Amino acid sequence: MLERYKNIIFAVVILALVGGVVALLTYRPAPVVITIIPPGPTPTSAPIRVYVTGAVVNALKTYELPVGSRVQDAITAAGGASPNADLLRINLAQPLHDGDQVNIPANAPTDAVSKAPTTSANVISAPPVATANTLSSTSSASGNSGATPSKAAGKTVGVVHINTATSEQLQGLPGVGPSLAEKILDYRSKNGPFKNMDDLDKVPGIGPAKLKEWADLIVFD
Repeated sequence: MLERYKNIIFAVVILALVGGVVALLTYRPAPVVITIIPPGPTPTSAPIRVYVTGAVVNALKTYELPVGSRVQDAITAAGGASPNADLLRINLAQPLHDGDQVNIPANAPTDAVSKAPTTSANVISAPPVATANTLSSTSSASGNSGATPSKAAGKTVGVVHINTATSEQLQGLPGVGPSLAEKILDYRSKNGPFKNMDDLDKVPGIGPAKLKEWADLIVFD
């Protein structure tokens, strides 16, 4: 009986195989629609504005600079340093903040240099004071527009950017000597930037009395 239907079964199998092959060759899947969403605009920080004075080509003007600019960028924006500029007395890599005053000192006459004491290349953010190399203009409280920088322990103190200040700048704060300044720098390098007074209180040698005295003298940025 199987012999009688053998050819029929064989033909059915062949037709099924051929039909499957034809179906595979003619099948076209539906196209996949890919939607590309462009990224949103990247937020950019607002530029800073600094006041450049001293031994530069175009002094006594304000200049707009990108965030992260250095003293060297301010000098370039002001047309470059004058021939008599004393660039050895300043830190060209000092970061700038909005409202800073950058004062470029000039070379003193030879006879005056021999008599004058050596000055450090101190860069302190403070209200405009002629003796500082880089100064920050800070908003004064209402009714105190004529106030002068506070003095403590024989020091003239302006606003200190605690997270970028050098040892010399930190020593401008009341009660800070070389030892305490180094402790602050060591803590900052190991634990990262200070966020508030509570972080600063964790530095050995700093207590509530010093924090109260520094309240208006420190900027966390």
